[in-house]
Amino acid sequence: MWVVIFVAVLVWSGINPKDQVTWFLEVLPAIIGGLILALTLRRFPLTLLVYLLILAHAVILMVGGHYTYAEVPLFDWFAEWFGWGRNNYDKLGHFAQGFVPVMVAREVVTRFGVFQSPAWRSFFLVCFCLALSAFYELIEWWVALASDEAADAFLGTQGYVWDTQSDMAYALVGAISGLLLLSRLHDRQLRQLAAIDR
Repeated sequence: MWVVIFVAVLVWSGINPKDQVTWFLEVLPAIIGGLILALTLRRFPLTLLVYLLILAHAVILMVGGHYTYAEVPLFDWFAEWFGWGRNNYDKLGHFAQGFVPVMVAREVVTRFGVFQSPAWRSFFLVCFCLALSAFYELIEWWVALASDEAADAFLGTQGYVWDTQSDMAYALVGAISGLLLLSRLHDRQLRQLAAIDR
């Protein structure tokens, strides 16, 4: 079912996207993630929670790639309804950029026993997500320098001068929220996975 949803949304997103270059740039992380999951499925299967989170994040990327992050119709409607001055779909994407990777990284470091202290683990995970978000902002900057045509659609700043900083703040809030909301459920699923491995 995961593969069916992933492929269906990917195919839909690639049919007449707003901008072909932007579509490719936006869906590329989802495609790379899907390939990594396929290659590691047997050797390092993940919890159901993490698989579902990755799928949700992939869908967010593909929808943003199809319309561009500044022009997702549902968020145009939200902007009108709530009186926002911009389409905030990109903020959902950056929240997910913290919320999902924090759980993926949590699974990896927990299963490999990298940290003895849960507090140090959480600190590392939040820092990791902030670093990932900052690196993504650097990629956006490099794309903007390399391609004037795709820059506006890929960046999605919509004239907001603090866009880069707020993107990283959303990723930070996403990472902290993921840890606070999902850690107990994740621990239960990790114990179930460990029992199956035995």
